[in-house]
Amino acid sequence: MTQEEYKDEARRLRPRLLEVARRYLGDEDAEDTVQDALLRLWQMLDQLHLPLDALASVLVRNLCVDRLRRRQPLAPLDDRVSVDGVSQADTDERIDRMMAVVAQLPPLQQTILRLRHMEGMDMAQIAALTGSSEVNLRKALSRARQSVRQQYLKQYEQ
Repeated sequence: MTQEEYKDEARRLRPRLLEVARRYLGDEDAEDTVQDALLRLWQMLDQLHLPLDALASVLVRNLCVDRLRRRQPLAPLDDRVSVDGVSQADTDERIDRMMAVVAQLPPLQQTILRLRHMEGMDMAQIAALTGSSEVNLRKALSRARQSVRQQYLKQYEQ
């Protein structure tokens, strides 16, 4: 692929790639992610062939997933919880206990629980991130919830 072909293809693909990145990351990191993807494609210029749509989309998606994995929680969990009639100390203690139980789950179940309940993502978004089908994710989420419930009751509600 020549440099001119790449430049034309990059101009054509950029809006679509930004849309993909914004779906995963919001506005804050989308531009950087697309720029990183275009840079990586530029570095592979001599190996590329037209069209670049599929490769560029997969590359942006993978970069988005990498950024999401490195991202810290947006807000502390206790800021999101408000329970009437229960003191803040009790609420904090329950949250700490719950997080300790969640930390004992297998990595995929932890990821699914956190993305679904803490990040508020829907199943289609989680499926795109993890590369699993929605059916498998629903089953894993159900198993994770059951496991958390059983472990919490076993450890703290004796």
